[in-house]
Amino acid sequence: MALAYALTNGLHDAANSIAALVATGGARPSQAIVLATVGNVLGPLVLGTAVADTIAGIVTVSRGDVIAVVGAGLTGAVAWNFFTWSRGLPSSSGHALVGGLAGAALVDAGVHAVRWGGVTSGLRPVGVIGSLVALAVAPVAGFVAGFAVERLLRRSLARATDRVRPGVHAGQWLMSGLLAFGHGANDASKSVGVVAVVLLADGSIDTLHAPTWTKVACALSLSFGTMLGGWPIVRTIGRRIFRLRPVDGLALETGSSLVLLVSTVAGAPVSTTQVVSTAVIGVGAGRHRWRRIRWPVVREIAVTWLTTLPISAGLAAVALLPWRWLS
Repeated sequence: MALAYALTNGLHDAANSIAALVATGGARPSQAIVLATVGNVLGPLVLGTAVADTIAGIVTVSRGDVIAVVGAGLTGAVAWNFFTWSRGLPSSSGHALVGGLAGAALVDAGVHAVRWGGVTSGLRPVGVIGSLVALAVAPVAGFVAGFAVERLLRRSLARATDRVRPGVHAGQWLMSGLLAFGHGANDASKSVGVVAVVLLADGSIDTLHAPTWTKVACALSLSFGTMLGGWPIVRTIGRRIFRLRPVDGLALETGSSLVLLVSTVAGAPVSTTQVVSTAVIGVGAGRHRWRRIRWPVVREIAVTWLTTLPISAGLAAVALLPWRWLS
């Protein structure tokens, strides 16, 4: 189920890392998938497991209940991810996972089974509240980053000719690769975190530091999800919110990758979907094209974000009974 979650995460979030590159004609889909795969695999291997540790600390149930609670939480997240993907809505897989785990733990053993946490003095998120704070701050950071980089590029390239186009495309490749790297480090680690909890409960490992094979497997599942069907999300990010030009794509990728990398180092499980989506709006604002932004699409995405956590929690609660029987 953790790998299935990673796959549906790939349908959503991994597609975001290559959306602008494909939508603006910077790369063919096959090329972009290879780029995303390399970034997704290298991310969790290079940047460690700070995000995995945060996710792994969300539930505090007894060892005998871990399989059922984690399985039900993942089931709720996967079900919601599939639904929103079928609608082409860039939902937050991170919200779905936090909601699923919390919902299953609450039904299993009550409020004390959830580590509510907060933010430490070192600005490190802990538990459900810490994860939600990170998920709430990320969209704002994405908007600001998209706006700032777009304005900077517009001033720098104000008198540029078409001769800069190859350089812009090369920059898109670099920044899209960096975005895929940051996405792998942050989102693959979410799956790694729940796998580590299961392995620890099973007695296969002694600490929450998951084996290397789990990082590689989760990262490959992300990429496989993108290859199977990430294109509805690519169309939403690249065209439905605001029609991007190559320079806009470069601004979007640069701003989003910076937010993701900083969040990953801090151990904050942010949503690539939210960061990239709000960065698109920031890019549109940076071009002074508020009227060109398709606000009905933005509202639809916002409603999806707000309902993801409670719905995935409810789905996980329903899934807990069969998981108890299975385990």
